[in-house]
Amino acid sequence: MKKIILMGRSGCGKTTLTQALRREKICYQKTQYINHYNLLIDTPGEYAENKFLGRALALYSYEADVVGLLCSATEPYSLYPPCVVAASNRPVIGIVTQIDRPQANVLQAVRWLELAGCQPIFCISAKTGEGLWQIFDYLREEGEQLPWEPSSM
Repeated sequence: MKKIILMGRSGCGKTTLTQALRREKICYQKTQYINHYNLLIDTPGEYAENKFLGRALALYSYEADVVGLLCSATEPYSLYPPCVVAASNRPVIGIVTQIDRPQANVLQAVRWLELAGCQPIFCISAKTGEGLWQIFDYLREEGEQLPWEPSSM
């Protein structure tokens, strides 16, 4: 599988998505520093919100095959400037999180990620599992079987 780094503002669901992708119990846990897992890099939201800490995200992105920009469907504004993905030499995907929340505006979050230049864009709920398989399929190398899938023998 391709290794992905998750970036976004505080509270957008990076750690919750990490827990869901790792098939762990979902529980709120504030990320204090960059966490490396086998195929995931979870980053603190403060790194995306602060221009001085943001430099670390640029460096850590070199350790991943794919950059995932997260935007909660409940956010009142976009953290990402237009065409920001042009600054990356990795594929940049968009991930709209918290689509199951009552106040979610999924279409607005998708538009913001499109404007940033993300392709493709996935809409997910880490709590219900909706949309997670599309991310797995995107990250899977051709012909690769996920560890928990039954053998094709």
